[in-house]
Amino acid sequence: MAMIASGGNAVDAAVAANAVLGVVAPETCGIGGDLFALVHRPGMQRPDVLNSSGRAGAGADPEKLRGLGHRTMPPFDPQTITVPGCVDGWEALIARYGSKGMEAVLAPAIALATDGFPASIELVGALTRRPELAAQTAARVLYPQANPPAIGERLRRPDLASTLETIAAMGRDGFYLGRAGKGIMKATGGVITLADLHEVQAEWTEPLGTEAFGLKGWVVPPNSQGYLTTGSAAVIDRLEPPDDPEDPRSWHLAIEAYRSLAADRNDLVSDPKFAPEPPAALVSDERIAERARRVDPGRAGDFTSPSPAPGGTAYLAVIDAAGLAVSFIQSNFMGIGSGLGAGDAGFFLHNRGAGFDLRPGHPNELAPGKRPLHTLSPSLWTKGDRIACLLGTRGGDYQPQLLLQVAVRCLRAGIEPSEAQARPRWMVDPIDGANPVVAVEAHTPAETIEYLQRLGHRISVRSDVQHGWGPVSLITIDEHGKRTAAADPRVDTATAAVN
Repeated sequence: MAMIASGGNAVDAAVAANAVLGVVAPETCGIGGDLFALVHRPGMQRPDVLNSSGRAGAGADPEKLRGLGHRTMPPFDPQTITVPGCVDGWEALIARYGSKGMEAVLAPAIALATDGFPASIELVGALTRRPELAAQTAARVLYPQANPPAIGERLRRPDLASTLETIAAMGRDGFYLGRAGKGIMKATGGVITLADLHEVQAEWTEPLGTEAFGLKGWVVPPNSQGYLTTGSAAVIDRLEPPDDPEDPRSWHLAIEAYRSLAADRNDLVSDPKFAPEPPAALVSDERIAERARRVDPGRAGDFTSPSPAPGGTAYLAVIDAAGLAVSFIQSNFMGIGSGLGAGDAGFFLHNRGAGFDLRPGHPNELAPGKRPLHTLSPSLWTKGDRIACLLGTRGGDYQPQLLLQVAVRCLRAGIEPSEAQARPRWMVDPIDGANPVVAVEAHTPAETIEYLQRLGHRISVRSDVQHGWGPVSLITIDEHGKRTAAADPRVDTATAAVN
């Protein structure tokens, strides 16, 4: 908000807030991770889409992992560290859309890293769950006296401040080809090479659009799984659910619409250069109609589900007075990520390569220079050339499920964001077998639970609202230009603000 108040625009604000989050919330994001963004200016028929997810290093070797007995990617092996795309993404966004330079945009994050900040509940919890991190040079300042900090204890990250100052002064080369780059190469044992770090990771690409709920939903095409949100919404349209999103039948159809489309995600989402189908085929009219036909309104269907993957992610939705809007997501993946720091550069490296497959010949098989399947799923919704909604969340594999439920309530049923955020959510628990558990929050109506059970769903009622089922973040913009947003009540660090 201060960035906008000082003359910056929505993109300046998003990058500035992301940099701050990387300082104060490294359990979600940071310069060791990847970035996706969708950007819309008034009058645009389609948004600009930035894919700044990193590629596997030249030393990536699936045969080595298979030779060690691995059948799936070991989540914390150095080979899961792909080149971090965040800093390249910042540069691309600021170069195309920014109104301030990198020095001004990064100044708030540098000040917090230098002067200190209070440890949040979420950060303390993450550091407590990963005590092995205390031995990492990048983590020592986060573990006073080799122990996790107390909630509210002031933490300083001078090494990270120095790295951010280098980025502000020298741009991507100061990061990838300087001290941080050396730390990345050392941490990966040479899996990532200097030649890999010379390669710019950010790429402007064509958006993937789908008609649903009287709008057009736009997402980043694969290697993102974002099409599951908009595609599932299109399947729901074909099924003609009740107008009331809380009608138990609406719940059933939404669950089945998602499951019908997600069943083959792992075989379809990969680096687009290796994908078995073009992006548009994933949400074609033919595929949407076929998946809608597979949904039985009277019973839970026989679908397989993707394997779960936890996520450490920060999502930002920003729109400024001029109407420039950005749907922005940045992530370390599994919480703090790989657990490996980039030497003394003050930050952790993600483990997005855990999204690769080890099956020989699979489209998403680990290989040098290749992008992995990505769970990050930001979305942007338009009506003609008018922005209608920015919508995203953290949540790993579960992101499209969470976004679908909020989209049904806000975009299809017209419910205000604050009310939609408070309503109960479901989560399909991806397990082996044809009938996964559908977990629901404690305040789900009993009649809804009973109805789903009668249709054959296996239901697990959680004891409370679920901290990890969000925070969903959204801004809706009506035809008169009114902007409305509301923070997700599930997460203490979720925020909505207006100036």
